[in-house]
Parts: sequence; C-alpha cells; structure tokens
Amino acid sequence: MDRDGLINYLPKWETLGDIISKQNRDIIEEYKSWKMNTPYLYDLIIIKALEWPSLTVQWLPDREEPGGEDYAIQKLILGTQAYEDDPNYLYIAQVKLPLGEEELVEEVTFQGYHPSPKVQINQRIKHDGEVHRARYMPQNSNVIATKSVKPEVYLFDISKHPTEPDLKLMGHTTEGFGLSWSKFKHGHLLSGSFDGHICLWDINVTPRNKTLEAMNIFKIHEGEGVEGVQDVDWNLKNENIFGSVGADNCLNICDLRKPADSLPTLSVVGHENIVTSLAFNPYNEYLVATGSIDETVKLFDIRKFYKPVHTLTSHKDSVYQIGWNPKEETIIASSDHGRRLLVWDLSRIGEVQTPEKAEDGPPELLFIHGGHTSEISDFSWSPCEEWIIASVAEDNVLHIWQMADHIYNDEDDEHDAPEKAPEAS
Repeated sequence: MDRDGLINYLPKWETLGDIISKQNRDIIEEYKSWKMNTPYLYDLIIIKALEWPSLTVQWLPDREEPGGEDYAIQKLILGTQAYEDDPNYLYIAQVKLPLGEEELVEEVTFQGYHPSPKVQINQRIKHDGEVHRARYMPQNSNVIATKSVKPEVYLFDISKHPTEPDLKLMGHTTEGFGLSWSKFKHGHLLSGSFDGHICLWDINVTPRNKTLEAMNIFKIHEGEGVEGVQDVDWNLKNENIFGSVGADNCLNICDLRKPADSLPTLSVVGHENIVTSLAFNPYNEYLVATGSIDETVKLFDIRKFYKPVHTLTSHKDSVYQIGWNPKEETIIASSDHGRRLLVWDLSRIGEVQTPEKAEDGPPELLFIHGGHTSEISDFSWSPCEEWIIASVAEDNVLHIWQMADHIYNDEDDEHDAPEKAPEAS
C-alpha cells in the first residue's frame, strides 16, 4: 500500500504524520519518566552524544588509576554508521569512572545532551564502510577485528595508529555481524555473515599482500540470502567448541575435534523465528543463551540439547543482543528493538513473588534500563568494574550506567521509585 493509500485507509483524524508524532511524544514522555527516576535506580549514569550512531561497543580490558585523581580510566571500542558518503571511523574512547562510593548521575535532557567530560574520543581510525561490529583479541587488546558492509573482515593494530587495515581476512561474500575471538588460541577468529557461512582464520599465518584466506569455511545453517548466520561465539571453557545461530531458527554447536563433514555436532531449532545472538556462560561450559526475533531469551544445556532449560519472557520486541556478566555466573543481560535492556538473575528463577512484584515481571527479571530513545544496537559489560554496562543505540547516544546496588543486593528499597520500570514509569 502506498502512502496515499495508507492515509486514506486510516481514520480521517489520524494521518501518517500524526502517528509518527504520537510515537515521538510517547517516547519523550517515557524518557521524562525515566529521567525523573534515575537518582533512585542508578549509582552511575554517564551519557555521551556521538556524532553518528555506533552499531558496536566493547570495553577494553585495561584499567588505570592516575595518581592523585578521584577517577579510574577505562577505554571503549566504538564505530560509526555515517550518512551516505560521509567517512566512517573506528573509535577508541577514554572513560573516567568515579572511584570509591561516589555516585554520579549526570544531568540529562531529551535533546541536546550536555557534553560529558567523562567520555572523550582519543583515537579515530578511518574505516571502509560503517562499522557493524568491532572486537579485540584477548591475547593482545591492541588488535581489533571489524565487520562492515563489505564481506571482508578488517584487522587493525591500534598501537600503530593505522590509516588503513593491517590485514584483510577473506572468505565471505556478503556482510554480517557475527565475530568472536578464541580465548585460548592466539589469533583464531570466527566470523558469521549473511552468506550463510562461518569462516575461521589463524592470523598467525603469513598473509599475501595484506590479505589472508580463511583456514576453514563452514556451511552448517540452512538457506542463504539476507539473513544467513546471525552470530557466532566460542565456548569460554573448551577451546574446541563454538556455537552459531541463524535465520533457520537453529542453534548449532560445533566441536572442531570432529571431522568437518560431520558438523554441526549438535543442532536444535531453538526459537520460533530468526535467532539473532548467542553467548556461552563464562563459568559453566555447558550453558549457552540465545536471543531471537520471537522476543525471547532461551537457556540451553548442551548435555540436554533437545529443548531449552528455561525461557526468559519479558521482552516486548525482537531481541538482538545478549551478554553474560563476566563477574557473576547467574547474571545475563539482553537488549531489544524496543529500546529496552533487561538484566536477569537466573538464581531467582522459581522464587515466590507477591502479587505486586509479579506485576513487574518474573522473579528472575532484575532490572530494565529504559533510557535509550531508539533501538539498542549493542552493549558490553565492563570487565573491570562491578555491574557497569555500556550501551549504544540508533539515537547516536552512548550510555554508561550502573544500577543502584540495593537492586542487585536485594535490599528493601527505601524510595518510592520502582526497581523495575518496564515502561520507564
């Protein structure tokens, strides 16, 4: 139906512009409500307006405490999604986080965010196309792999202040988002793209003309086209195992000790729609979580792979990212297309709730971050600080935040503001 047809189809008092205006008004009202409650819900809020949206964010592992200062310094990887012919960049940002028990909830506004002196972009590396995903190599955090609108995967050594990729990794035919470094094997990198392929490289192999072909290419998901393989992830306890998810609604587990023609080792139709993301638990090698367009997060035990052991069901839109807290075995977060980032505590599954608490969601739903005004693109748990998350959204805004400790410590809230604010109210 064309635009005129849509307008004629709608009630006379409601044009397409009216609908968009109403949606924007609703977002503004939700944001105002969220802002009002931030002093009660957060111990830390830092907001940085970016020049362009970033589709990716990841904390770097280093932490520094400058002598005589009241803050610690950490760094973030960001990227740009620039408009049309404007140049794109890979960013390294410096973040100043308060030390001790100091709380920092910065003044925020819906439009024209106050520029935060706590976040500064201190390295810009020109990038060929928008940056879909950027991840550092665990054995050397100066080495960063990126995915873009191009099929190649780019490698940068940021310590050399490069003006172009140090290496181009070949093997895909289309773009994608899946990217995962091996924690155990130096230089082993997995990539999943919309061509339906998973590529594995060993960057220690001598390249030719700054290009390196894939060591292995796996075709283990059904179908090809615009969706393909959505995400890949290495097991964090077993160097031979990785997982993948895709448009065929499947979660696949591969054991590289098995013959290539026998892969995947395990496969299950995990969701009712496209599976967008997966993450292995950092403490339990058998536990893997998946997120889907069907608005759920599912937990699988690969020893009992035929069905999920639990399903998390409080999202109201497609789930696009999930990530485990690196310091807490039972804590996982998930973000959706509806501007929400949910934090879950799996140790609370099955707890008895009062009727009032049950209205906020299941007992394992710990917190809802509702401060973004557009779809959340990516988020990252800090590896150094307790309970701190960085999240980016299509509204060009970076959030660095920490929920109030009375929430995850399960203390009684002395304030009137709710711990969980599903609609930021």
